[in-house]
Order: sequence, then structure tokens, then C-alpha cells
Amino acid sequence: MRILVLAGPEMAHEFRQKFPESNNGVRYTFLQSHNIIDEQLEPSDVVFDFLLHEQPERLSLYAREQVVFCNTATVQLAALVKASGVEKPCTLIGFNGLPSLFNRPVLEVSLYNKRSESALIEVCNELGAEFLVVEDRAGLVTPRIICMIINEACYTLQEQTATIEDIDLGMKLGTNYPKGPFEWANLIGIENVYNVLQAVYNDTKEERYKVCPLLKTKFLRGEKFEL
Repeated sequence: MRILVLAGPEMAHEFRQKFPESNNGVRYTFLQSHNIIDEQLEPSDVVFDFLLHEQPERLSLYAREQVVFCNTATVQLAALVKASGVEKPCTLIGFNGLPSLFNRPVLEVSLYNKRSESALIEVCNELGAEFLVVEDRAGLVTPRIICMIINEACYTLQEQTATIEDIDLGMKLGTNYPKGPFEWANLIGIENVYNVLQAVYNDTKEERYKVCPLLKTKFLRGEKFEL
């Protein structure tokens, strides 16, 4: 199996950690550019496209027979297909492609078409990967929950109820989470957290996903939280 991975350096590194190249016949090609030519995409390829949500029109470059995993942490598969203008897309599978959340024991995925499940099982068996199918919604499940927690922590910090250190420690001790919300925010990336919250709020209009002003300021300034 030949797998093409479109990702920036950070996620390419995380992909290699999760799916190290082995002798089981799986081989990887890594590209960092949006500019794909047809010759680079053979019909038998499986693609992990961490960048497709940024340019959904590129969906037309993939053949109907191809299995394409795309990062849907901030976009619903149905919305991505609609934006692409492609009437009959390839076998399309969404996944949680956020930094520090992709390289987890279980691959979180969504399906555009129920018939794609057999292809998902086949690919994951080849990769030796466990997976969990969730509803096709912006934010999936894990990004939605973690980013909401980060947002609530930002409100607590903004109101000066507790310090960053206290909030992170309280979350780890009180809920047994591996990281505190501000640690997680820096690892995921403030921009990514902001984009997930914006996408989920636009989808649900629920106040709990409305971006905290403190988090928005960090995003606009390109700053991290000082731990």
C-alpha cells in the first residue's frame, strides 16, 4: 500500500510517530504543498490530506477509486464536499488531524458515506490502527470537548479566579487528564483552538463554544500562554 501524506512539517512528524514505516508493504510519500499534479496520485493510493479543508476545490483532483482521509477538525465532510463542487467524490473519510491529538491510540474518524466503512477497516487493518467512527460534525468529538474546556479555562483566567498554574494542576488532579487546558492549548495551537471553537459555534450557536475574549486576543496576537 502506498500512502501519500499532505501535511506541514509538524503533522508529518506526528504522522511518522503514529504510523512508522515498516516492512509490511506500506510505504509513504510526504508532500507539504497544496499543488498536486495527477501523476503523483495513482488510483491505488491512500491519501492523508491534513490540508484539504484549506482548499476544498482540490477534492476534484482525487480519483473516485481513491481513499482520502482529510482533516475535519474544523469542517463537516458534507460542507467540504459542498464547497468543492464535486458531485460524486472519492471515498472520503474525516479524521482528527490536530497537533497532539492525531497521535493518540485511537484514530477518530467520520464518514461521508456509510459505504466507506469497508475501506476504512481495510486501511486501518493495514496500518494496525484502532479507530472510532463519530458523527460527521464540525469539531468531531475530542477537539470539540477539549477546545470547550480550554475556552472555559480562559474565562476563569480572564476573571482572575485562578492562575494558569492552578487551573492546569486542578484539571490534571481533579479529572486525571494528561494535560491541563493551557498546556493543551499551546500544544494544539491557539489558532487551531480558535478555529475549532468558531466552527463549532457556527454549527451549534451554543454559548459554551463562543470564543472567550482572552483566547481571541491570544489568537490575534499570535501568542501562547506563558506556563
